[in-house]
Amino acid sequence: MSPKKSTIKSFFKALPKNIFSGFVVSLIALPLGLGLAMASEAPPIAGIISAIIGGVVVAVLGGSHITIAGPGNGLVGVILIAITTLGLESAYVAIICSGFLLILLGFFRMGTLADFFPSSAIQGMLAAIGLIILGKQFHIMLAHRIKREDTLDYLIEIPFSINDALHYENKGLIFAALAGTISLAIMLFYSRLRNKYLQLIPAPMWIVILSICFSYYFEIVLHEHNPVSGEYMITGIPTLQHIISDIPDLNFGNIGTLSFLGSVLALTLIASIESLLSIKAVDKLDPEKRRSNVNRDLKALGLATIGSGFMGGLNVVTVIARSSVNVNNGATNRSSNFFHSVFLILFIVLFSTQLTRIPLPALMAILVYTGYKLASPKVITKIFSIGKEQLVIFFLTLIITLKVGLITGILAGVLTTFIIHVIISKSVGLFFRNVLKPNVLMYKEENTNTYYVSVKHFCSFLNYYRLKKHLDIVPENQDIIVDFSLCEFVDHTVMENMHSFQELFHKRGGHFDVIGLDMHDTDSKHPFALRRLLPVPNLIKNSLTRRQTNMEDLAKNYNLVYNFKKQKHVHFLNDFLFFNTKSISHIYNELSYKDRTISLFDIEFSEGEFIAKEVIHATMLHINLKKSIPEFTLDREGFLEKMYAFAGFKDIPFETHADFSKRFYVLGDNEDAIRRFFRDDLIRFFESNPYYHIESNGNSILVFAKERLASIKEIKALLDFGKRLNEVLLSIAY
Repeated sequence: MSPKKSTIKSFFKALPKNIFSGFVVSLIALPLGLGLAMASEAPPIAGIISAIIGGVVVAVLGGSHITIAGPGNGLVGVILIAITTLGLESAYVAIICSGFLLILLGFFRMGTLADFFPSSAIQGMLAAIGLIILGKQFHIMLAHRIKREDTLDYLIEIPFSINDALHYENKGLIFAALAGTISLAIMLFYSRLRNKYLQLIPAPMWIVILSICFSYYFEIVLHEHNPVSGEYMITGIPTLQHIISDIPDLNFGNIGTLSFLGSVLALTLIASIESLLSIKAVDKLDPEKRRSNVNRDLKALGLATIGSGFMGGLNVVTVIARSSVNVNNGATNRSSNFFHSVFLILFIVLFSTQLTRIPLPALMAILVYTGYKLASPKVITKIFSIGKEQLVIFFLTLIITLKVGLITGILAGVLTTFIIHVIISKSVGLFFRNVLKPNVLMYKEENTNTYYVSVKHFCSFLNYYRLKKHLDIVPENQDIIVDFSLCEFVDHTVMENMHSFQELFHKRGGHFDVIGLDMHDTDSKHPFALRRLLPVPNLIKNSLTRRQTNMEDLAKNYNLVYNFKKQKHVHFLNDFLFFNTKSISHIYNELSYKDRTISLFDIEFSEGEFIAKEVIHATMLHINLKKSIPEFTLDREGFLEKMYAFAGFKDIPFETHADFSKRFYVLGDNEDAIRRFFRDDLIRFFESNPYYHIESNGNSILVFAKERLASIKEIKALLDFGKRLNEVLLSIAY
């Protein structure tokens, strides 16, 4: 079969999964699109228009594989300022012009733009955007409209709005505030409910559904009007016919003014940075570990933004939250982006009148949660753990962004980072003498077929693009060594990117090693901390929790080996299907037999990236087999597993074991080999023991019960199960 025919066949084979994923993403895109548009003081439908046009255009012309396009969180403040200063019709023109600039960035291969900004400065800018969103929408969430000069004033007023909400006498305002408060609670606690049935519907869509049901309850059951105040209900949702017929008039009168040019530059800068960071993050989640063509994606996003502006929509960017959901629901190609647009069109055609039943505070709660995630205390804690100097960069960027503007803020962050680097290295000449010099040498070693990269002078956000350009050439299944022994200074941005490359190469079967930093020192133990040739003492503290002490006692009683320390060498888990779309941080609290045939450990991994990232701790057991077996996944069969059939996942039935087939869900590509392997004694073993999630990657087994840490009692049961399962597997002649 030709490669072209094989690609077409693979596309249609994966189509059910991508349709299913597109549908799930649309459930999030609908309320978010409405909320982001209203937060920007644009018509509510503007967010949906940008999502629909972005999904279609980027799906057809884009260079990424599993990203979702639509309105972005980071642009709320910029669009709000543009609409306020220019007017809505002129703001649409600014959006169109920013689309043209995005296309030019793509043609001039400026996809590396994000690499020129320090990581902490970008985090500071994003945190400022989060506070801008949270500060203004928090008051509307509590049914309390106020007008203030800047974001800090909005934030200072939050306690007063809470106090006012507690003393409302107007019934309509009370119900509006309750709608916002309950919606915020759903957003805060939904991710902690690790229920696979409940989480078939994303949290934002639950808010929409419950809001509409609440409205119908009063109308049909109680025969009363919706008790939420009319001024806090969504209005102005047009039908699809009106969207097409009522294309907005554009006002070109402000072109050339300073405020117009500033809006265009701000829109372009934030749209490009948000998109490039999101594409970079989503590439890490891609099970096939493909690299996106960022320049092609910039062109597609620019073209989509132009179309969106003409139709009355917002800027189109790559969005990390919806992209993460897309990956986690089995998307494999850009068709999921297209189908998410198709489902949004269907929602508008079929349910546009129902959207007016949603209270405005409920949608604002979604944005308040989004703003909080961008500027949460965890972000500050993480940056502080990397280094105190990173906290200075972060806060200075954040404050100037809030007080002056986005462009000034990010430029101030860049300048501050450079000044701090000069102070830490105690050498102005190191940077000024070498910033324009080539500092990266790469060649392929003949005998070992290993790529060797030598970096000298310094490596920071100023010249990281040179190193990245070389690293991007090397296939991820090869071996590469990056040597910093000739480099006097390596900054936080570079260290963070090196870590990303290491994860990428290990998942694709290659090896990415960083050497030459033995003589470099840091101010913190964090792996992303900047390195320079200065001796700084490090303090090491070891202490065990009560659970760890119990595990240590368990190891003594069961003649096991216990290691409480974090272990980063977790590549033996990468081949398991469960971790295809998840990022493993480390394992710890390992209990293992002396021959390491069976090991039990706690593990930290994450789903999604950026503000959509959810960190999960669980307890798992690994069995290292001494022979090859088929790759398969075994799980308890329930309603959700039966629904997988519609998304292209096929359960393998065992006709002679009806009870087993009814109770268990077996998934794997080599059906014949799996049938031969599942002999009667193995099937009976599974039938007579507690349910566990069990996976084979061909030479080892992964077993766990739930996505949480296990108690000591559960650990004992899991160890016993693993020991007996290993004995059964060894007895099978395969």
